Formats: sequence, C-alpha cells, structure tokens
Amino acid sequence: MDLTAPLDFSFVAALLLVATAFAACAGLLIALVGLQRVFSIAPCLEAASELDPADTSLCVVIPAYNEADNIGPCLSSVLASDPPCRDWQVLVVDDDSTDLTAERAMRTAAASTASDSNAAGLPFELLRAGPRPAGERWVGKNWACTRAMEQVRSHWVLFIDADVRLQPEALRRALAQAIREEADLFSLAPRLGCGCLAEWMVQPIMASLLGLGFPIEATNDPDSEVAFAAGPFMLFRRSAYEAIGGHRALASEVVEDLALARGIKGGGFRLRYLLGLDAVDLRMYADLPSLWEGWTKNWLIGLDRDVAKALAAAGVVVLMFSAPWLLLPSALVLLWLLPQLSLWWLLLLGLSLLGIGQQLALRFWQRRRFDVPLTYWWLMGAGGLLLGAIGPVSVWRTLTGRGWTWKGRQLA
Repeated sequence: MDLTAPLDFSFVAALLLVATAFAACAGLLIALVGLQRVFSIAPCLEAASELDPADTSLCVVIPAYNEADNIGPCLSSVLASDPPCRDWQVLVVDDDSTDLTAERAMRTAAASTASDSNAAGLPFELLRAGPRPAGERWVGKNWACTRAMEQVRSHWVLFIDADVRLQPEALRRALAQAIREEADLFSLAPRLGCGCLAEWMVQPIMASLLGLGFPIEATNDPDSEVAFAAGPFMLFRRSAYEAIGGHRALASEVVEDLALARGIKGGGFRLRYLLGLDAVDLRMYADLPSLWEGWTKNWLIGLDRDVAKALAAAGVVVLMFSAPWLLLPSALVLLWLLPQLSLWWLLLLGLSLLGIGQQLALRFWQRRRFDVPLTYWWLMGAGGLLLGAIGPVSVWRTLTGRGWTWKGRQLA
C-alpha cells in the first residue's frame, strides 16, 4: 500500500488552493491599478461656466413606468436645476403605468412651481404614452421615448431615467460642454448609489467592473469603432438623433443605450462619454428582487451576447471577491487537520487575508474617488457569489426568454 498517496493528494490540493488565492490577489491588484489608470485619464464633466445660458433649446424627457417612488425626487431635482439655456422644458412620459406615477409627477410639478421661482415659468407636461401597438415588439423605455419625440421640437433632447437625481448645475454644465465640444450625443456616467443591503453587496463591485470594462478612452476616439453611453443620462442633438432613427429604429433592443451610441458613432456623428460623478446620481434598485431582475436582464447583453465571456466574467468575480473569504476559514481548518503542510496553509491564510485587505483598499479608493461609504464592505464576498449566480441565470433567461423580464414586462 502506498502510504504517500494521501499526502500527495493533499499537496496537490494545497497547490491548487494557494494558486487560487494567488490568482484572486493578482486580479484584485490588476483591478486597483486599472481603475486608478482609467479614472486618472478619463474625461470629466467640466465646471459650470460663468457665461449666460446658451441661446438654444432643450427638452428633458423622463420616461417612467411604475416609478411612483422615484418620479417625485427625480422631477424635483430637474425642476430645481439652474436654467441650462433660454428655452427649456420638461416632459414626463407615463409609460402606461399601473401605479401612481402620473399623479405624483403632476403633484411634484405643482409643488415645485409654487415654491421655486426657477420652476415657476418652466413649461412642464405629462404625456401618457398609452398601450404599445398590438403586433409590434417594444421593450424597455423605447415606446415612451418614441412617443415623446413625436412632439419634441427643441434643438437638444436629454433622456434621463426616473431613478436619476441631478445636481443643480448638471444640466447647464452638460449642455454647455456638449455645444462647446460639438457633440451629437453627450452621455455622463453617473455615481451609483446604494440603499438596501443587496445594493451594498453588489453595486460597489459592479461599479468597479463597469469602470474597468467599458473603454471610455476608446469611446471618445472618433477613429475607434468602440461606442458606449450611459442610458440614465443621454443628451442628443435632435437632428443627429432623428438621423439614426431614434428609439423607434430599435424598438426591440433591450439595451438601447448601447445601440443608440453605436448608431451615433456608426453614422459618422460625434459621441462624447464622460464622467459625471459629481453631477448625476443613480440609485438603480430598491431591493434584492429588482436587483436580480435588472442584472440578469443586462449581464449577457452587456457582454455582447457572448456566452463564454458572460460565464467567464461571473467566474472571475467569484474568484476575486468570494474566494478570499472562503479560503480564509478553509486555511484555518486545514492547518488543524493537516499540520504536516502547515507552511502551505499559512501561505494560503496570508494570501486570503491579503485578498480581503485588497477588497478593503478598493472600497477605500471608491470612498475617496466617489464618496461611497465603507458600509457593509465585508459583504463583498457574498456579493461576489450573488454576481456569480447572476451570470449563468442571465445566460439562461436571455437565450430561452423564460423569466427574462423588466419590471414584470416580458422581454422575449
């Protein structure tokens, strides 16, 4: 009988576990260095100009479906904005909601008009989009945006989501810079906010992945085919928007912001994608079910419908964020069970602690750069497992159409 076999197996297992911990630490180091590089060279929204508002026109369109909890704060932030130009208006489009979205929008507009001199003379309108055409496939906010554009006549049109909150100077800064840079689509990356426990587990990780994964530099390069935009804040020159067919041309596109950005750049128009972290705040999900529905909707499509890439990305997230937390207690147990390999288990313990320390460093970096608190940072391991599950579920739902919904509406 070969008495060395169990030890050999244990040695191989030790090598694999240490290699896993080392890979997690290497990935986190690459993420930290990569984020620092990306955000050190990424273009940002410029400070407000001292000049008078631009002599042009703007319509802010807010499509809203069952956004009773969000539409009030969103609309209030828009109506409280510094005038971005001499002629501007706000249009809320109720996308056939079944809750009190329309009523709360009207109530908010009335209250803002009564209390704010800036909003008193501002044209506000609520448009009811009505049911979607029978026999046609419309998904997401495409129908609401299309209905809005049937009556928009301004030179510029800004689409924002109901879960967005604007700082008072955001509109003025964005419009002025879009005009100055001769942009046809001017999109701002918002600062992601967290409220519920599920968001604290997932959103800081997603913010890091988005910062690393979407090439801001290439998007702004007119010679590159890469195109990206952030759907929560998309400011179009109306003539360019109409030239590419707008939302009507992509009625069945689930991730319409990417399609619009590609349409703008592919049509020879100028695309600008910048960081607007001090001007635009975004709170995406109110609870775990909505977060699960939202990210399973977007994960595969956001990775170019590449199944291998989607599954690999989910695996990498588990490796980087969950593995150190799982390997730490494992190292302690193995140190007790197999003391003959104590050096390996101590190395595993050290690498696990290093990985956890790197996650804390990442959150410290996010706090310094984005003013994101360290709240629940120690749940990043659980967040990694949640995102690891979102990847394959997104693949299944997107490919089969089963359970592939947004706010209860079927996407398949």
